[in-house]
Amino acid sequence: MKNVRFSSIFSGKFHCLLIAITLFIAMPSISFGSNSNAGEQPIIGRWDLTVQMEDQSVPSWLEVKLSGIKTLVGYFVADGGSARPISKVNVIDGKISFSIPPQWDNSDKDMVFEGTLENDKLKGVITSSSGVKHNFTGERAPLLKRNNTSPEWGKPITLFNGKDLKGWHPQNPNNQWVAEGGILKCPKPGTNIITDQKFEDFKLHIEFRYPEGGNTGVYLRGRYEVQVEDSKGKEPASIYLGGVYGFLTPNENVAKSPGEWQTYDITLIGRRVTIVANGKAIITDQIIPGITGGALDSKEGEPGPIMLQGDHRPADYRNIVITPAK
Repeated sequence: MKNVRFSSIFSGKFHCLLIAITLFIAMPSISFGSNSNAGEQPIIGRWDLTVQMEDQSVPSWLEVKLSGIKTLVGYFVADGGSARPISKVNVIDGKISFSIPPQWDNSDKDMVFEGTLENDKLKGVITSSSGVKHNFTGERAPLLKRNNTSPEWGKPITLFNGKDLKGWHPQNPNNQWVAEGGILKCPKPGTNIITDQKFEDFKLHIEFRYPEGGNTGVYLRGRYEVQVEDSKGKEPASIYLGGVYGFLTPNENVAKSPGEWQTYDITLIGRRVTIVANGKAIITDQIIPGITGGALDSKEGEPGPIMLQGDHRPADYRNIVITPAK
């Protein structure tokens, strides 16, 4: 009986020891190892992309970040539309991939992103929801941090003289913009209009009005759209008046009725934006993560123009004055 009892006890303890050793060995790969590996993935961050679509290069944007201990998620901005969430970014043997459902495409298929990262540069292929493949390249987006967040301002520049389109040019040939009675008008959808001058940090004053159902926007540096939309009485959203399209939501919707003149006073320093609409601060010193859909390019480190959206619905503008930082 003693030998049997000793053998049983020894066998039981040895079995427990084996289980403990197995769990100890497995724990680093289950927890700490996964956390370390995922958190150190070089793809994490924001990326400015350039996509080749037939005979033109169009801007795009990607953000990848860590969710929890091992899952990579993110946001993606195509050449149009808003920032779309990515539920999972796969990184296997140096290859990055993900898929997202269509937004404005009339298709039931997902868009598929496949790329590689070498020497801190991205390249690969995006397969659209319609099945068309487009090559892309990408570089890490600049932080755009400023040493001085309260710059010395230069002299105000009147961007629209009230008489003609001097100082502006259309993005495409289908121009519908005209100057009449001190007002810059786009009576029907055509193309965007862009200032000849480019700017870095600035304060912008601009007045606008739209008809019922109006939908347009003001692009800062030609890359970040501040939405102008008939949205009186609606809950604040990034797609309504005062929002940075798809990214920043105002703390209040101060939209007036269609046909009324309204104002924006916008300050942009690096990525930090403050928007005062109709005399009320609705976004205060918030960081714009990246370019919005419809941007001119993805070269965020460079100065850019003011662009008014003209390919959606009619809108009128007047008293457009910019004050650049010295």
